[in-house]
Amino acid sequence: MTPDQYCEDKAAKSGSSFYYSFRFLSPEKRIAITALYAFCREVDDVVDEISDEGVARTTLAWWRNEVDQMYAGSPQHPVTQSLLPAVKSYDLPRELFLEIIDGMEMDLDQARYNTFKDLHLYCYRVASVVGQLAATIFGYTDRKTLKYAHDLGIAFQLTNIIRDVGEDARRGRIYLPVDELQRFNVPAADIQNYRETAEFKALMNFQIDRAEQYYDQAMALLPECDKKNQRTGLVMAAIYRATLAEIRLDGAQKVLNQRTSLTPIRKLWLAWKTWWFA
Repeated sequence: MTPDQYCEDKAAKSGSSFYYSFRFLSPEKRIAITALYAFCREVDDVVDEISDEGVARTTLAWWRNEVDQMYAGSPQHPVTQSLLPAVKSYDLPRELFLEIIDGMEMDLDQARYNTFKDLHLYCYRVASVVGQLAATIFGYTDRKTLKYAHDLGIAFQLTNIIRDVGEDARRGRIYLPVDELQRFNVPAADIQNYRETAEFKALMNFQIDRAEQYYDQAMALLPECDKKNQRTGLVMAAIYRATLAEIRLDGAQKVLNQRTSLTPIRKLWLAWKTWWFA
């Protein structure tokens, strides 16, 4: 398969909500954003699927070198081969790809975050940076759009953290800030043992409220002149916010024992509606 086909296959197999939003793009932008998504999946899989920490670190170091190779014009991996035209066409900054890898490596360095400020750096690296690269591919005329992409990235990552609390606990990670667990009287043991307590429900509703605030901030920052170009991000936001609403509707605490997701038909409906009416 070609590098572009490799990335398309990687994105399709992930079943991610992001994949639905790519369908409406022009072929050139769709290839570029799919390659960016595949890059993120590759480096994320290093941390999630390689159990030996030393091997994971070595593999991330290989990816850093591969980014250098891409910017030198001689990438070896299908993902970076597919990304190369986008890097040139959209003048994507090399340091942002390295920042994404730094974010993934944070998962090897720590399994807990003391405060939201600490967690914010992680969210910035693994999501806001990706959002800014994506916004550049989609196209913008007002630099405020990059601020929109920053806040939207934080909102997406907070939604992921909320949705995946139980799944992350099974991997030995708790992303919810330690000081907030203490404020809501939720011992780490409750999360590690998947206890759906009233205190945990209150904590999760607090997390949902904050994620919603970031969505609202992002939407307020998006300049009118760039809304059309940024419709793909708005499609993603519609799907993610609907997921967040379902989590709240289910009682919020159930994220410990189930993973909330929308049906493919509902995702397609939200994608179509947002694309045409955003």
